[in-house]
Amino acid sequence: MSTPKQKLSALIITYNEMGYIERCIESVSFADEIVVVDSFSTDGTFEYLQNHPKVKAIQHPFENFTAQKSFALRQASNDWILFLDADEVVHEELQREITQTVNDPNACEAYWFYRKFMFQNKPLHFSGWQTDKNHRLFRKSKAHYTDKKLVHETLEVDGKSCILKERLTHYCYKNYEDYKGKMLRYGQLKAKEAFYKEKQFSYFLMVIKPFWKFFNHFVIRLGFLDGKKGVIISYLNALSVLERYRELKRLEKKNELAYYLVMP
Repeated sequence: MSTPKQKLSALIITYNEMGYIERCIESVSFADEIVVVDSFSTDGTFEYLQNHPKVKAIQHPFENFTAQKSFALRQASNDWILFLDADEVVHEELQREITQTVNDPNACEAYWFYRKFMFQNKPLHFSGWQTDKNHRLFRKSKAHYTDKKLVHETLEVDGKSCILKERLTHYCYKNYEDYKGKMLRYGQLKAKEAFYKEKQFSYFLMVIKPFWKFFNHFVIRLGFLDGKKGVIISYLNALSVLERYRELKRLEKKNELAYYLVMP
């Protein structure tokens, strides 16, 4: 008796993703269901999604990446989940590998994807991203996002994780201001994460950590081989770390002020 074909839900979260989301949606059209959770975009993203015949579009307020992805996960009808960022694309070879994998009776519970990073439609070969991998394909019944992280969310898997052979294409860099804004938002969320864990602000770390981040990406992780692209990516990643400490300092000051205001 043959095993029934497994159904796949593709999930995406969005905020102002026009210019990215169209290509992403097209690349997951092989899925049985496409669910997109939008956090009230202002650039036409939600209107585009609403009018797409294959997309179930939902609006939900953004609290942090983990909470938003967990909400999206609850909207899926199927057990097998393909969870993408709006700037990621599944090429044809990877589509075939995903379909074969979910229909394999010996499949693992979750799969890591290595990613190919694109800088304005040109490959970024180094700059710290060459070994980057993320969980993107998994069984909903066997995995959940841990609430210990607000950004760079972590999937906890009840079972075995394997790695797919084909790479996911990640269009990480559209233009300077777009990537800078993304890195600053990441830094602010990382600061909230640190604040909730009661980590203390340090001027020493605010100086050392961004410098180390740049040095690590540009020198140790061979960003200099990417030329000008490597300089830009390494600098903006360092800026994200600097913003984390700036925001942590702001949060501590705000907390101190609130404490003094409520004192008798």
